[in-house]
Amino acid sequence: MNTVNFGKMVSKLRKSLGMTQDELAKKLNISDKAVSKWENGIGYPDITQLPALSKIFGVSIDYLLTGNSRGIVIAGNILVDVINIIDKYPQKSMLATVLEKSMAVGGCVPNTIIDLAKIDRDLYLSAVCKVGNDEYGRFLVSQLKKYGIDVSGIKTSTKFDTSISNVMSDSTTGERTFFYSGGANKDFGIDDIDVDNLDCEIFHIGYVLLLDMLDAKDDEYGTKMARLLHNISEKGIKTSIDVISSPDQEKFAGAIVPLLKYCNYTMMNEIECCSVTGLSPRKEDGSVDVENIRKTMEYFIDCGVKEKVIVHCCEAGFMMNNKKEFTIVPSLLLPKGYIKGSVGAGDAFAAGCLYGIYQGYDDKKILEFASCAAACNLASADAIGGMKPKKEIEEMEKLYKRSVL
Repeated sequence: MNTVNFGKMVSKLRKSLGMTQDELAKKLNISDKAVSKWENGIGYPDITQLPALSKIFGVSIDYLLTGNSRGIVIAGNILVDVINIIDKYPQKSMLATVLEKSMAVGGCVPNTIIDLAKIDRDLYLSAVCKVGNDEYGRFLVSQLKKYGIDVSGIKTSTKFDTSISNVMSDSTTGERTFFYSGGANKDFGIDDIDVDNLDCEIFHIGYVLLLDMLDAKDDEYGTKMARLLHNISEKGIKTSIDVISSPDQEKFAGAIVPLLKYCNYTMMNEIECCSVTGLSPRKEDGSVDVENIRKTMEYFIDCGVKEKVIVHCCEAGFMMNNKKEFTIVPSLLLPKGYIKGSVGAGDAFAAGCLYGIYQGYDDKKILEFASCAAACNLASADAIGGMKPKKEIEEMEKLYKRSVL
């Protein structure tokens, strides 16, 4: 057991639960000085204490024994979906009745990181984002803690409330309308990320175009996010981005292109991908234009993406590596009635890709795993309810055939 790595891991797992050294010590019936020694890398517990530590942190004993604290950081956009079930969508100036109200996590950070936690409970995960000092912020943090996610990188804004999306769902048709408030996401910038102390294999951030301070222009790097990704890359950490759609092609390309040479991986859908080049992702008959997607992915590689460009749509997943080798994996043929919702499907696909990359899968296997993870997501109406552990995701490949593109 490497005492230094073990100490870092204990510290991060403890902080992810919002627990002090004294509180952990009391749970183990030891002194807080003993815990302090562990975390400073100058000692480690008796082997008989490992089962108790495993139970407290919600990780396996094998994971504790590896002493490996490196994993994946998910950063950027976080919000609460306030879901209102209404009797009908009103005409302008008219009244509608809210029949039911609930809250759910939303945004790149909670959707992607909770999916990863469900895929592999032993994977070290850390959230880096910003919330407000309010009930919504506390709700988000509590939800992440449930999955053993390190929340020490979550900052609290002194200027804005937590970002929310008021979802109005018509009880008669199921159609939904979204009213987004940027909130604390607008206040999330470079200074909120402790780059010097990042300890991860992959740093994944989204959504570009919904993070005002990071999307802002930078005289040297193009945008503040490009500067951030450069600084993280300099530490030897691999970087990954996800984006949000925009009808303004010029603005979209202006925000994305400066990032590409500082990215190891890019992940987006076919519309977002082709918005950079102006090529159409669809043919006149509505079918996916594979050639235009391939050309756009090649453009991304030419712009400097270091390892893999990944694109997803309902028909397939696509990947181009830095050798310009192009891989296509068609989507699973799911039975009628299987799909309950598509909220968070893109984040689920990204989570599957990140996990496959982290585990060293080849390009085809990454896309297959990500496709199966997204299919799990489709079985639930919310963004995270359908995700399953790794073995169950892999079983999807045996249960269903794939379409032909």
